Amino acid sequence: MLYGRSTELAALDELTAGAREGRSGALVLRGEAGIGKTALLDRTAQSASASGMRVLRVTGVEPEADLAFGGLVQLLWPVQDRLDGLPEPQADALRAVLGATRPPTRDRFLTGLAVLTLLADLAEQGPLLCLVDDAQWLDQATSDALLFAARRLAAEQVAMVFATRDEGFAAPGLTELRPSRLDTGDAVSLLADLGLPPALRDQVIAESAGNPLALIEFGAARRDDPGSFTPVTVADRVLSSYRTQIAALPEKTRLALLFAAAEGRGDLPLQMKAARTLGVGLEDLEDAERAGLIQVTESTVVFRHPLIGTAAYQGAVLARRIAVHQALADAADDPDCRARHLPLATTSPDDEVASELVAAAERAADRSAYAAASLLHQQAARLTPDRRAQVRRLTDAATCALNAGHAGQARDLAEQAERSSPEPEDLARLAPVRAAVMFESGERREAARLLLRTHAAGPGLGPAMLRTGATYGWFAGDADSVREAAERLASLGEADPMVEGMAHLVDDDYARGLPLLERAVAAGQDGSDAARTRALHSAILLGDDAAAMELAAAEVARCRAQGLIGALPQALHLLAERQVLAGAHRDAEASVAEAVEIARDTGLRERVAWLGGVPARIAAIEGDERRCRDLVRDVPDVGRVAGESALSLLELARGDYEAALGRLETAAGPGPQRHMAMAMATVADQVEAAVRLGQSGRAERPMRAFEAWARAGRQPWALAVAHRCRALVDGREEDYREAVRLHGQGRRPFERARTALLYGEWLRRARRRSEARDTLRSALEDFEGLRAVPWAERARAELRAAGDATTSAKATAENVLDRLTPQELQVVRLAADGNSSREIAAQLFLSRRTVEHHLYKAYPKLGVGSRRELARLNLV
Repeated sequence: MLYGRSTELAALDELTAGAREGRSGALVLRGEAGIGKTALLDRTAQSASASGMRVLRVTGVEPEADLAFGGLVQLLWPVQDRLDGLPEPQADALRAVLGATRPPTRDRFLTGLAVLTLLADLAEQGPLLCLVDDAQWLDQATSDALLFAARRLAAEQVAMVFATRDEGFAAPGLTELRPSRLDTGDAVSLLADLGLPPALRDQVIAESAGNPLALIEFGAARRDDPGSFTPVTVADRVLSSYRTQIAALPEKTRLALLFAAAEGRGDLPLQMKAARTLGVGLEDLEDAERAGLIQVTESTVVFRHPLIGTAAYQGAVLARRIAVHQALADAADDPDCRARHLPLATTSPDDEVASELVAAAERAADRSAYAAASLLHQQAARLTPDRRAQVRRLTDAATCALNAGHAGQARDLAEQAERSSPEPEDLARLAPVRAAVMFESGERREAARLLLRTHAAGPGLGPAMLRTGATYGWFAGDADSVREAAERLASLGEADPMVEGMAHLVDDDYARGLPLLERAVAAGQDGSDAARTRALHSAILLGDDAAAMELAAAEVARCRAQGLIGALPQALHLLAERQVLAGAHRDAEASVAEAVEIARDTGLRERVAWLGGVPARIAAIEGDERRCRDLVRDVPDVGRVAGESALSLLELARGDYEAALGRLETAAGPGPQRHMAMAMATVADQVEAAVRLGQSGRAERPMRAFEAWARAGRQPWALAVAHRCRALVDGREEDYREAVRLHGQGRRPFERARTALLYGEWLRRARRRSEARDTLRSALEDFEGLRAVPWAERARAELRAAGDATTSAKATAENVLDRLTPQELQVVRLAADGNSSREIAAQLFLSRRTVEHHLYKAYPKLGVGSRRELARLNLV
């Protein structure tokens, strides 16, 4: 019987009922030790089992908090036979977790996707409940995997419940429920069976502060010893009560409990194998079992409550704990289990032990458990007698911490290593970690300078450090860093056309810089992953829309195929920017929506904010001022050009030319960022705003730079915009005509429509009204297709002035695709291309049921009833 838990039980029942009806969900039970979280899980498990749900359960164990995937192994061990049904990269990731020999896992989030797919597959046979107790003691790799799965649950018939203490296990995005303390009436009911006198009962209730475990333990203690202790806090009181019970046991029983607490996983055979070396046997557990402190089965030992294990461990003297950990390490067949106990059994430097820990760290890193790998490298460093080797291990620890997403910890470890060694080679190995942390913290110029300063001392690291330094310098607006990186790469015989091209761009030498970027694009088409990445960024700098779109789409496809979840948000971001330029706003919104969801699920908060620049530009084009300003507000400094260009476009559309021009002049500023393709595209806005203000001289310098850039790059859209800008300033019709002709070869419909609008205005003022109407109708058609409301209104106003009254009430035709959510749009397009639900799920990192859920919601919106009918629709 659970007292005072009606609210909590109702929430848990609703969660499991939803799973049985096909609505997945996750819930976090958060509260202090003893508040009743485990009892709620037990009751939920019983109720779910009685209703036919399958139940998987795992309990975090404090000694295993740093053991890579220890919790996930416990959860998935009973269902490992189902791995063969997963997509191969996901199956490989889980086989690596479970100990099979497999290639290293390349992405730390792939395991979470594999868990989601496996749980969804299990739920195909019936609803599934996953219960996680003491989640605050899960290793981070397990936590990351389970939380990734929990956040992406939708229609899989899966319910997940995490029980955790107040501290630890941050789970943003999941619903939390805090079990309340028991009121006096429920406390009296709970104590009724103990037969305490009313005065003593009331004292126990006061001391327990409504904590159910404290009520039970204090009540039993006071019944047996009415004058027992009164420590300060509830937690201390409970621990003290357990210590008192343990202290009354025979010495060998206390030692057997210490083995159970130190081992942590409840592995009875391992505990007994180790305990025999200290003269302890199975019979020594009997008194503890009779006292109700533990439960013993043929293969496991489980403490009735985790605090009992804590009391058994903390109550032992240090020498005993060291001896027990050494015995467990010697008895372990699993090298990772041995590595967990060795640091706790070693009090002085020991290179042999340190080497074992390094090997364990490398195994953890191969499975993408970078947090565990970082800790193992730290432990190895502590036990390493040689100072240089110690620094190397601290460097490896910092690298793993950075890969785990712990930038602050990576900085601390790198600084610790730096203090320990003045050797140039050691500092060079540290530099990439320190620079990455500095760059993410906003110290971009300093990050570039650090890499350039130390690259020569790192054997084999120099070219990579110089390339990264050039990139950091570019984003920092540090032209000197870009030039220096290019020069040093050339001196090493490692000349990089992208870096060399960037170096010429910062000197405004487009004629030399852009052909080098063209070489980088060509070299990356069939090159390595790194070469393709450089090719993509080179294509963006060139303004080569066709190559950039192709390379961005290929990068997204590669991330999907290889399960590179952590890299996918950036790839989708780059693709979405290209889609906006191509006028595919709904596609861009779908790409951004997926990127935002994955970035949130994987803790990439900076990326979530940066992504806002894409929908902000769409909102600006479409005239949605409130949405545009809300989105720009959160864009970080590194995305300032995108944010400011969106706001200036909004102001330009509504005729606030002074505000638009001032904003763009401020945003451009000095430094290489002004040469980026998106920044270059804003030059046209500067020119138009300046001309409208009658101050074309304010835009002359950026316009000349843009013209030089366009001529050197030879991209039709850029040349067209350059001619439009010159036409605005000089008023020559031949520039307008050439701009219109070049737009026919380009891929930017918004720019094409703006050119047609401005040319139409010019023709109308030249009293060539018939020609003006034809040109303005072309602009209006493009604007309406883009839902660019303020620009379409301008085109209609010009048409009316040109004598075309039929357009005044024209409404934008509805596109049926606008009825779909971004994710529904992605799903229906993949389905229309003939992909199965399982194939779509693998590409979008969803479950099959969620894919089908989106399809069934999309069908009526599109007026179809099957995949066959879907394939007949025009979904462009």
